[in-house]
Amino acid sequence: MASLVMPAPTPSSSSSLSSLSSSSSAASPAPLFPGSSCSLGRRSVSQPFHSLNVKCEIAEPMNGKPCVPIINDQILPKFLQSRRLESAVKKSETKLKIFSGTANTVLSQEIAWYMGLNLGKINIKRFADGEIYVQLQESVRGCDVFLVQSTCPPANENLMELLVMIDACRRASAKNITAVIPYFGYARADRKTHGRESIGAKLVANLITEAGADRVLACDLHSGQSMGYFDIPVDHVYCQVGAEVSSNVYADVMCHAYAAFVFCPQPVILDYLASKKISTSDLVVVSPDVGGVARARAFAKKLSDAPLAIVDKRRHGHNVAEVMNLIGDVKGKVAVMVDDMIDTAGTIAKGAALLHEEGAREVYACSTHAVFSPPAVERLSSGLFQEVIVTNTIPAMEKNYFPQLTVLSVANLLGETIWRVYDDCSVSSIFL
Repeated sequence: MASLVMPAPTPSSSSSLSSLSSSSSAASPAPLFPGSSCSLGRRSVSQPFHSLNVKCEIAEPMNGKPCVPIINDQILPKFLQSRRLESAVKKSETKLKIFSGTANTVLSQEIAWYMGLNLGKINIKRFADGEIYVQLQESVRGCDVFLVQSTCPPANENLMELLVMIDACRRASAKNITAVIPYFGYARADRKTHGRESIGAKLVANLITEAGADRVLACDLHSGQSMGYFDIPVDHVYCQVGAEVSSNVYADVMCHAYAAFVFCPQPVILDYLASKKISTSDLVVVSPDVGGVARARAFAKKLSDAPLAIVDKRRHGHNVAEVMNLIGDVKGKVAVMVDDMIDTAGTIAKGAALLHEEGAREVYACSTHAVFSPPAVERLSSGLFQEVIVTNTIPAMEKNYFPQLTVLSVANLLGETIWRVYDDCSVSSIFL
């Protein structure tokens, strides 16, 4: 499915958010794969898999400065015409409820809009001493509740808020509680690299479990073993690597509607990068460190089995990296660097500098989580990168905008995953 690329900011952007959850008119579907220009209508809860509205149309992805999009029934940007319900789901027909924390309210609104639902009413506030207060303002008894909250900076505040939200839902007799965590903080503390260190990822997993969550839905975890830290089911949503079918086959099947099941959203970064139409003979996928080789290899496989290069580095401290060597050939090629997150951008910036020294024609940076701790923006906007492609698992702040930045929305992907969890359908089939 076509990724959402947020447009240039407008003064009316923030005021238009209020109309987001109440909007109920049908929108035409967005392309699922840019190369195929195919789209697929989102089914309703009671609609069978084989009675889907399939339509083909040509749409080009947009690139520009990210901001909060304008969403209402009169002014609907073309790239926001996603696979929305033809009519909003009636509240009496579903026991699914979505609540948003304060970490990423825009993404939560987009997810609810995609699903044809309104966000649940919730009151979240801070007391004068900093304590967090949460009150659900509608009944969730016997409901499947999905709490959307990234544990992004300020990580401790947002994590505590999530825990209190889970506790409020548990005490309100929710049937199932799913913590939707687009960005899972503390994921890098997944093992002991030195003596007397804590394993923060396991600790946070225990806190979420003990608070009362029945399931966790997370995007592009830093390492796969983090799923094993939870004693509850974890649905791992991959925002970078897509399905195991070629775009030509995908387009043919979708446009003729031969399939009797739901075709799922293509992971957004791969989908957007495929729209660049870079020649496979000119493309090389680069892992910025040895630890990301598996991720880069999977990404390269989806891009017509592109060649792989690896940046060898030595890390002397936290957030400090030194590039040592390049394994692979990048001379005269378009290099695509793939990582799960960009924090201070030290690793990826030094890697890009090395790629240019080795003769790379252009360098693209692709990352799911844009943490952007200082001095990340300065490094990323220094001219090393043709484009920096991230997603909105962490909200993009205006101070972090720069000309090369492209922000893609994971709302459709998360919305589809939530539907599948609620309908007891396969989630892994999205990525197979």
